[in-house]
Amino acid sequence: MSKKVIAVILSVGILTSVFTGCAQKQQEPTSGNKNVTSSVNKEVYSRAESVDSGDAKKLLIEGNKRFVSGNVLGEDISKENLKKLSGGQKPFAVIVSCSDSRVDPETIFDQGLGDLFVIRDAGNVVDKITLGSIEYGAEHLNAPLILVLGHESCGAVKAAVDKAQVSENIQEIVDKINISVKNVEAKNPSKDKIYQEVEDANIKNTVSEIEKDPIIEELIKENKVKVVGAKYHIETGEVNFE
Repeated sequence: MSKKVIAVILSVGILTSVFTGCAQKQQEPTSGNKNVTSSVNKEVYSRAESVDSGDAKKLLIEGNKRFVSGNVLGEDISKENLKKLSGGQKPFAVIVSCSDSRVDPETIFDQGLGDLFVIRDAGNVVDKITLGSIEYGAEHLNAPLILVLGHESCGAVKAAVDKAQVSENIQEIVDKINISVKNVEAKNPSKDKIYQEVEDANIKNTVSEIEKDPIIEELIKENKVKVVGAKYHIETGEVNFE
């Protein structure tokens, strides 16, 4: 066999090996894509349609645990479910939350369309408009749980504690929170804890205001509704209930 023939055979062998290796490398991402796909096709969230206040609170606690762990469930956005929702809503909880963009109730409680009746404003305070929305969620939509959701590092609370110069409309919010500021300041808290204590007091004050609403008060007496408070911790994602 001549040297030229041997060289050709070796060249063909090397090229075959190279192309085979390339083909194998190109196929590797396919198995990776399968793993990604399997993580998308996860269990879809579902719940009982009728629950009491205890069950509702448990659903929120379990959902927040999923959020914190990163094991959130898939949301049912099928055409069948959307068609079902077009016929009406039956949320299991009314959430009165701050407008802070870092505090999204549906996300931190791992809930989907039709699960929560959410009312948001800066400082999670209430007025007649807010109370009207709460009444609607509890009385007309039959949500058994009303949750006041505050959070740490609240800008509205900071404005109230720092006695910041704000616009007339924002002052309406600050005035609501000032009730809690005065109560906390009377206890002479340390400077590093005053914001946290006012946040906590503001949650309790909002819960108290809601409970005094005539319609909500009647629903509470009939054991149809329960009002509770909770606080969201931005850094950890955890929600601590009263």
